[in-house]
Amino acid sequence: MNAAPAIGPPLAVVLVLLTAAGAVLVRLGGLRLSREIAVASARATAQLAVVSLLIAAVLRHAGWTALFVVGMVTVAAATSARRVTGTSRATPWTAVPIAAGAAPVLALLLVSTLVPPRPVAILPLAGILIGGAMTATALTGRHGLDELRKRRGEYEGGLALGLPPRDAALEVCRDSARLALIPALDQTRTVGLVTLPGAFVGVLLGGADPLQAGATQLLVLIGLLVAEPIAALLTLWLVATGRLTDRRTP
Repeated sequence: MNAAPAIGPPLAVVLVLLTAAGAVLVRLGGLRLSREIAVASARATAQLAVVSLLIAAVLRHAGWTALFVVGMVTVAAATSARRVTGTSRATPWTAVPIAAGAAPVLALLLVSTLVPPRPVAILPLAGILIGGAMTATALTGRHGLDELRKRRGEYEGGLALGLPPRDAALEVCRDSARLALIPALDQTRTVGLVTLPGAFVGVLLGGADPLQAGATQLLVLIGLLVAEPIAALLTLWLVATGRLTDRRTP
């Protein structure tokens, strides 16, 4: 039995209702994110429609798969750059922690032969790792810059005590990396008890037995516990050394 939702008018109606409900809720709560929810939903619909049409062709060739992964990193870096600095100019810098976080984990899984070197296996795993690294980069960078702005006096006090600018900045914004890793830690702690994440469900629906699905999800979750700290720590260094700065503040 196919567990995927049928494509047709009911799906469209439900998606519109869910988008409207989310937009209304944040508007009533004064969060000023109604437009962002509508735009994100519309973009997700368009992007997934295009990807769904392209993915079959991409998965036929390793070269196309590699190019697609590079595109994923680029989009993730641009998204993080805008979230952190307010502009996409910092994309080359945010690409560094994202790629550095995802690449070694993916390489280890491939070298160990736990993940077969086939596009159909590599692409979704790369997407999950890149997405986790993107989140860690965005959260660390945004919170780090916020802390530097709010605690400017502490930063200047560190300089007055003789600390180099990088070390003074790290003393102020180090906790931003810790906060960025809490979602990944909570997801790992509660897997199977609160959530059944996508990798588990996807492998299960693909015909694998529950133990195989659980093993796949475990690889993904613990892999993220390596990819995200790498991304968070590198982002913290980029903030502390002034490579990432907030262009939205005077």
